[in-house]
Amino acid sequence: MKKIALFLALILSLSITSQQKQITLDEIWGGEFRAEYMDALRSMNNGTQYTVLNLTRNPKGSSLDKYDYKTQSKVETIVASGGDVPVFSSYEFSGDESQLILATEVEPIFRRSRLGIYYVYDVKSKKIVQISDKKIQEPELSPDGSQVAYAFENNLYLFDLASEESVQLTSDGEKGSIINGITDWVYEEEFAFVQAFEWNSDGSKIAFLRFDETNVPQFSMDVYGKDLYPYQYEFKYPKAGEENAKVSLHMIDVASKEISKVDLRAPYYIPRINWMNNPNYLSVQTINRHQNHLILHQVNAKDNSVVTLLEEKDDAYVDIHDNLTFLADDSFIWTSERDGFNHIYLYDEDGKLMNQITEGPWEVTNYYGYDQKNDRIYYQSVENGSINRGVYSISSSGNNKKELVAKEGTNSASFSTDFTYFINTYSSSTTPNKFTLHNAANGKKVADIKNNEALLEKLNGYELSEKEFSTININGNDLNMYMIKPKDFDPNKEYPLLMYQYSGPGSQSVANRWMGANDYWHQMLAQEGYIVACVDGRGTGLKGRDFKKVTYLNLVKYETEDQIAAAKKLSELPYIDENRTGIWGWSFGGHMSTNSLLKGNDTFEMAIAVAPVTSWRFYDTIYTERFMRTPQENPEGYDNESPFNYPELLKGDYLLVHGSGDDNVHVQNSMRMIEALIQADKQFDWAVYPDRNHGIYGGNTRKHLYRKMTNFVYDKLGNRPKKEEPVVDKIKG
Repeated sequence: MKKIALFLALILSLSITSQQKQITLDEIWGGEFRAEYMDALRSMNNGTQYTVLNLTRNPKGSSLDKYDYKTQSKVETIVASGGDVPVFSSYEFSGDESQLILATEVEPIFRRSRLGIYYVYDVKSKKIVQISDKKIQEPELSPDGSQVAYAFENNLYLFDLASEESVQLTSDGEKGSIINGITDWVYEEEFAFVQAFEWNSDGSKIAFLRFDETNVPQFSMDVYGKDLYPYQYEFKYPKAGEENAKVSLHMIDVASKEISKVDLRAPYYIPRINWMNNPNYLSVQTINRHQNHLILHQVNAKDNSVVTLLEEKDDAYVDIHDNLTFLADDSFIWTSERDGFNHIYLYDEDGKLMNQITEGPWEVTNYYGYDQKNDRIYYQSVENGSINRGVYSISSSGNNKKELVAKEGTNSASFSTDFTYFINTYSSSTTPNKFTLHNAANGKKVADIKNNEALLEKLNGYELSEKEFSTININGNDLNMYMIKPKDFDPNKEYPLLMYQYSGPGSQSVANRWMGANDYWHQMLAQEGYIVACVDGRGTGLKGRDFKKVTYLNLVKYETEDQIAAAKKLSELPYIDENRTGIWGWSFGGHMSTNSLLKGNDTFEMAIAVAPVTSWRFYDTIYTERFMRTPQENPEGYDNESPFNYPELLKGDYLLVHGSGDDNVHVQNSMRMIEALIQADKQFDWAVYPDRNHGIYGGNTRKHLYRKMTNFVYDKLGNRPKKEEPVVDKIKG
């Protein structure tokens, strides 16, 4: 009887296992596991309602809907596509919320920049006006909603809603030479903003940046397209050590249209401009080429005089951020790493430090705002563990700190304008995004808004493995790590190991949050008998200034040492096959995987590098010089970690992939690596995706890429899946 019972239990177990579906590439890239979000969430000025952009695919349409915080009921649809209103993909309110700018026919230029046809929609009258019949950039309504400033072909314009006519404000804009009010390529990519003009609070002035990129070296890419002849796409791209655009600050008097220049004493970079509450004062951040000395200036718009409010200095570099808030009296809140961790500080209107608001051996990761009425500052931090995020409040004196939401996982908040409520977005490695409404005073949950239960229910039918978080002691540091094992993991067996990493300065790959596309791919590999691991080494973020900046002047050196050491230590585990160890990464991670394979050729048998940097000499000024200084100052730092300088070290299997239209990490990086390997007589695999940018996507491109990577993993690390008859059929037979 015991034998029969055991046999039946085995049949039941195998039957249940056979019913669990396996993740496929078609599903990953076909959108089967897409999570729900609350798109373009904005709080209304009244603080009791918020708006969300809702998009539909079939039929294609869009609507801007208003919801009540307290009841969570839909109040009204403010505007929807149909009739004179085209399908719109984004919106922006005027200051008094009486008008909207709607974006249509949007096409990308680079990572953040867009061209589009834009309309102004009057909420009360329902009238819609097209700003220009040309595709323009970054339209912004004046504070009173009567005018729109925008950029077109490197010049600034002003559109008057009453007359429906435009006036050109600048006239010297020219492609490849002068840009007014829009950032150049390197500012957009590395300082993360495109709109380089700002209205003051009463609409009397517009401050803008002017870029003279005449002497910036030009980069060109072949575009193959579908025509008989390819053509070259050219743009200004300053590589490390080369000349940057000369940037200057200017002020437009809106009434007279007169333009004046502000003398900032020849700043090298101007990464931020922000008007203060007083319409006569503008704050301007400048930073030197080494990016280790930042100055926060105050500009008087009446006479363009300049005074210094604050200075930040660092032996390595100072990060640029958006955590600057001016209070009613123009005292201000600011974040800094000056005590070794990123924290919040309060300064008076003259730039005198009043007090440090947060402190401790943990990092503030987001600053949400200040409720001056109740003296509460709201922020996100890693106080609940460096792989987690919690939301907290604290008084400006640094007292009365409250934990609002800090459940293990990732919490982020969107506050109502009056700080009565916040919508919390929560996820973890086991829970897809959940949206809940909370009371900002105490964090108490008021209502559930939206969850992804349908996705979770769908995934319950799949063979998913737990993402196991831990730390691993490497080179004297406890490094964060996760590991994904096969669902039917047997500690008495040996498994191939595939490591994944990015490792860029201040980044984090080991985080307790919901899955992205790579996580689903890693789950797919675990289904086939692979162990996938990720280790955040030195140089990554959220463990303090010293841990992050130890890689200064030697980018990729210590990061590579940590990945090699981690792989060796993991190979000592009895269930890891030390002869089947691979590593893969994208961009910075592609550099890392390449270096790890070459310098760790006794540890790694295989590596995949997607869109890798292979020499920091080829990358842009702002990013590279922040961490390395210039090649002229630090040639060893640039060349000692450049893998095409030691191709003879290649022993394992190597797959190199790049998009030929990559404007960020140019395909030049891979071409130089390919040539070095050829001349070293080393065999390897490679693929180039025509006209694809750094993301290598479009149509079937991503699926094709991941199928290529999957097959490479199967071929080089073993465990290629075999087609077998269903388990239950075998038992029946």
